[in-house]
Amino acid sequence: MSSLTGKIDFAVIVSVTNANPNGDPLNGNRPRENYDGLGEISDVCIKRKIRNRMQDLGQKVFVQSDDRADDRYKSLKDRADGCKELNAEISKGKKADKDKCAEIACREWLDVRSFGQVFAFKGFDVSLGVRGPVSIHQAVSCHPVDIISMQITKSVNSEPGKDGKSSDTMGMKHRIDFGLYVIKGSINCQLAEKTGFTDEDALVVKEALKTMFENDASSARPEGSLEVCRLYWWQHKEKTPVVSSAKVHRSLKIELKDPNKSPKSYQDYRITHEKLDVEPEVTELV
Repeated sequence: MSSLTGKIDFAVIVSVTNANPNGDPLNGNRPRENYDGLGEISDVCIKRKIRNRMQDLGQKVFVQSDDRADDRYKSLKDRADGCKELNAEISKGKKADKDKCAEIACREWLDVRSFGQVFAFKGFDVSLGVRGPVSIHQAVSCHPVDIISMQITKSVNSEPGKDGKSSDTMGMKHRIDFGLYVIKGSINCQLAEKTGFTDEDALVVKEALKTMFENDASSARPEGSLEVCRLYWWQHKEKTPVVSSAKVHRSLKIELKDPNKSPKSYQDYRITHEKLDVEPEVTELV
């Protein structure tokens, strides 16, 4: 296993068609949008999908959703306790070596050494935080999205003894007609050295990004409604390159082919990559 040899920047272009990519629980589960009407997908949502794909690719993941848990543990504390080496060190209480605890956790779970993790649970006499090298921005759509709301009903009452349809048979379902979202992120070499994140781990993250919506279908996201259209992967030779991540991400230009028409599909956009003064190796996938 080789350590991360150079910084990595990436950008993922995602099309959403007649789906809810990320509902806001504080707003009736309507698709997230900012004050300019641009659609958003939270970084937490994106990391959840990456973790799911890591599991599908055979990797050990610490933060698992209940419906996809591939071990017997029902909580993060149980999963941490289930790691004998980590539990043995943490059980020392205040005498526990936090650096050793972090090293064990990073070695055990890929998502910990990728995104980091806070270990602070009831019954733990020691708490620690791991800062991961993989940082991901929230995704934002290239143009404002139209949110469509539909009233739905259930065919039966939830509770017995009701004459006719009760109020709980009614509901709302929300979706966007179309939106093209951009996910941006980077992998930092200095933090990778601390967590043990390797070039091999970076390839797993790359594959997870490329296939982000595999095995992710639901009522809100029907199969094929979310698609990774293009993945840009910038591999720098240096651990601290001259070109900043912000400049690398800005080099990606996404424009409408016809500015006078509202976009209805990925094909309505022209996507180009601006050459930089110091050009990292860029791979265009999907």
